[in-house]
This record gives sequence, structure tokens and C-alpha cells, in this order.
Amino acid sequence: MNTNFKNSKKTIMIFSIKNQKSKIFRFVTSIIIFIILALFLLPLITSFKTPQNDFSDTPVFLDGEKLTFRIRYGIITGGEATATAKKTQINGKDVFHAVLIGKTSGLIDKIYKVYDVYESFFDPASNLPVKAIRNISEGSYRYYDEVMFNHEGMYVVSQRKGKVEVPKNTLDMASVLYFIRRIDMNELKANDIISLDTYFGDNLFPFYIVYKGKETISIGSGQYRCFKFVPIVEPGRVFEKKDDMTIWFSDDANKIPVSIKFDMLVGSFRCDLASFENLKYPLTAKIK
Repeated sequence: MNTNFKNSKKTIMIFSIKNQKSKIFRFVTSIIIFIILALFLLPLITSFKTPQNDFSDTPVFLDGEKLTFRIRYGIITGGEATATAKKTQINGKDVFHAVLIGKTSGLIDKIYKVYDVYESFFDPASNLPVKAIRNISEGSYRYYDEVMFNHEGMYVVSQRKGKVEVPKNTLDMASVLYFIRRIDMNELKANDIISLDTYFGDNLFPFYIVYKGKETISIGSGQYRCFKFVPIVEPGRVFEKKDDMTIWFSDDANKIPVSIKFDMLVGSFRCDLASFENLKYPLTAKIK
């Protein structure tokens, strides 16, 4: 066989493998920022809605709270995610400003640099967003959008898409993290489903997460008593089963996310709590 042909074939194979890896990491990093929570979720039938009387009008987080997470694939640490909440004002209205940042680190950062920022300005009492910002930088890909929420009129106004009608009490993806933490998880029963509407990426996404009970887990920063939840994900494209993503929240008054696990077709990814600052309550869920 011609040597030049062999080298060309080898180059194409290497490029294809690198391209697939960059796509996988980009997907994982994006869904982690979400909380974290649901870039590729699809609606499924559910009969459970979060009761308003199980939602706290008082935030369970303080001005200046900061959570830091390490993103790992096996023993390899490939990135970091942070979640901060600070008090501010927007249009003369008191709000919490939540900022979720996901970024690559180390060797992964040199191969495929990711720096994604999600911001939400939400009402301290209702946790409903007033404004959301999504600023994405992944390799050569760029995306920026600002969305204003009108909950009385049941619509949002996006810089990219204009006016879009949405259901009542629609959240953005950053505010979802803080909304879920304000639910009285002790009132939930195993297999209860929390159903929320979110506006994300110029589209409306129903978000479903199943409560699985309490569980004690061990991660690098210690051992924690947790509330266990399983978001409903789309099987086939990246996940093998619809319950291949798990989130653990601390079993105490803070209810901070402790760990997120993704069991994917290419392996298992973890996003674990590494450090925390300015929690409102003692972290009694931490055993050691």
C-alpha cells in the first residue's frame, strides 16, 4: 500500500477521534452548567407538580455564597464549575444575581478550551427570573443571548428570537438550581416527580426530575448525607438509559448540590463539590 495513503488514512482517523472527544467534552461541560441540569432533557408524561406550599419564600442561600466543583472523567480532572449568588438590583428591583461558570483545565483546556457563563437575575421571594444571560465560548463556537422575563404577560423577550410565549412561572437554567434548593425535600416521597418549565437556548424545555430518597455518598471532599434525584434524560444519543444522570443534594437546610454523575455511552463523568463559601446554615450533612 502507498505510504502517503497510509499516512493520510492515519491522520483522518486521529482527527476523527479528537473531533469526537471534543464533542463529548463540550456536551458534558454544557450539561454540568446547568445544573447543571438539563440541556438535553425531553418532556415525558408526569402527574406530579411541585406544590407551592412546599416552596420556601425565604432563600436558603446567602448573599456571597460560592460553590466550586471539579469535573472528572475517571481519575482525570478536566474542568471546574462554580456557582455564585449575590444580591443586586435590576431596574430598581432587588434581585439575586446567580452566575454559573464552567471551564476546562489542564490538558483538556489546551486541546479544546471551554468557558461558558450562565447568569440569572431572579426575585428573592419567588425565585422567578427577571433576566437571564447565556455567554458561550467552546473552541471556535460562540453564542450570546439575553432574555427578559414577563411573568404576568407569560412571555419572554430574547435578543436572538424576540418575543416568545411561555407558561406561567417559567425559569431559566441558572435559576433552576436555586429554585430546587428551596423545595422542602423532606416532604417528598420516593418516585415523586418535580416538573418545571424552563426557557433555554431559544426554546422552551420542560424539566423533570425524580426524587429517589436519601443516600450517603463519599467524594473527594468528604462523606455526605444526601437527597438523591434522577433527572429524566434522552436515551440513545449520549445516554444509554433515561435514568443515567444522578444529582445528590445535601440533606440539611442548605440543600447544596454535592455531586452529579453522568453514566454515558463513552464512560462515567462526575462533577463533585470541592469547596464552599458563605453557606447560610451549618453543613450538617457532611459526616466527615
